Amino acid sequence: MIHIEVIGLEPPCKKCNELLDNAKKAIAETGIEALIEKKWTLSEEIRAKYGLLLSPALAIEGVVVAQGKVYKAERIASLLQG
Repeated sequence: MIHIEVIGLEPPCKKCNELLDNAKKAIAETGIEALIEKKWTLSEEIRAKYGLLLSPALAIEGVVVAQGKVYKAERIASLLQG
């Protein structure tokens, strides 16, 4: 199972919600088994793990693949498929 983190603001902004929706679409389109978690940019956990990030950010298996960008579902799907 692939672990995906959508990292953004609380309450979520439009871009954070859009990135989360696109990640869900990518999983549905590819059929890949994945766990998506929404995380807060300024939480102790995220700052300790990744440092300060531009919001929204996308991490796949603990690697930040996007910051300050809203990737489309197709782009996220290609990242998930390698």
